[in-house]
Amino acid sequence: MAKLIDYRGIVGDKVITGIFQKARGLYGKKIIHLNSTYMGGGVAEILNSLVPLMNDVGLDTGWRIIRGNPDLFTITKKFHNALQGDPINLSDMKKEIYIKASEDFSVFTHLDHDCVIIHDPQPLPLIRYYVKQQPWIWRCHVDISHPNPVLWDFLKAFILKYDLAIVSHETYKKDDIYIEQKVIPPVIDPLSPKNKELSEKDTKRFLKKFGIPIDKPLLTQISRFDKWKDPEGVVRIFKKVKKQIDCRLVLCGSMATDDPEGMKIYQKVVDYSNHLIQSGDIIPITSENNILVNSLQRYSDVVIQKSIREGFGLVVAEALWKKAAVVASNVGGIPLQVIDGETGFLCEPNDEEAFAERIIQLMKDKKLKEKLGQNGKEHIKSNFLITRLLCDYLDVIRSLLS
Repeated sequence: MAKLIDYRGIVGDKVITGIFQKARGLYGKKIIHLNSTYMGGGVAEILNSLVPLMNDVGLDTGWRIIRGNPDLFTITKKFHNALQGDPINLSDMKKEIYIKASEDFSVFTHLDHDCVIIHDPQPLPLIRYYVKQQPWIWRCHVDISHPNPVLWDFLKAFILKYDLAIVSHETYKKDDIYIEQKVIPPVIDPLSPKNKELSEKDTKRFLKKFGIPIDKPLLTQISRFDKWKDPEGVVRIFKKVKKQIDCRLVLCGSMATDDPEGMKIYQKVVDYSNHLIQSGDIIPITSENNILVNSLQRYSDVVIQKSIREGFGLVVAEALWKKAAVVASNVGGIPLQVIDGETGFLCEPNDEEAFAERIIQLMKDKKLKEKLGQNGKEHIKSNFLITRLLCDYLDVIRSLLS
């Protein structure tokens, strides 16, 4: 498990020293993070790195997962979609199941911490079932720029009791909640298995292990099998690219425990592109393997992220960190990472012709790929590494406890 000092060679001594100094005055403070899953998706990945580092600099930091049955996660998946603009039938039964999960969890979990950090909507109602004697932070990782108004009004009843809300983008701030709001973009951990350096030999070995031939150029999208990632749209783009370049598409996505729709979307994509899967032109993968993801992002000729909505899109930062050529949607937090024409290319999410043109351009122009790749790595290093997130959390916690 990485210690803060292990990042010296990446961010430098000045940054490391500054973080240790920020932690002064917080030594021994008890901090708790709560979310809905320990694996699958960006939140779990961030906490897997952030919690140990918070402990390493002197805070007493824990991480807990809300208990929930399949009904809860079916409902909160609908909440996730509705927060990003989908309609929802917000019945009394849905509300009851959602709230009761937090009420039941509170019986098993005592929160006597100095600061409580709740991630996303699943454990949001917990604040109702504790005698509040410390600051509570709601960390929202999804795009709430245009939430379903009925659901948003329901959730606000819990949010308004919080001391602070953290969102990933300036456009996600809300005028109708009267608590402090801060923008803190997510980050990647450059020393995690998903992002650490790999030799070309190891990269090829892992691709071979998972049955991915390297005899043709690779186009890859790495994301959950989620309608907001539009995997069927990626297949349509691939078909356009393949008319000019004989390449292969890899769709790699994990199945998170709090996402019951994942397997349905995966099966829909398989049915839609079955003949191309049979021919070996498209390879769908559902394995939760960080080294595989690392290998794919390093070896692929182009990494695509065709999101329709996107809270932030950490897979983009991961790919840029590895100097990958990236073509991504101009939505959510992606434009903070991909500067069009400098670190990659942005396209409007429904402009499949533009996606195909940019992918073809990058597959044909090696010098352009190298230029964008180098710029992309430097951009991520300056803005989106775990050390920066640790600084931000230390600042927030210190301000709330002072």
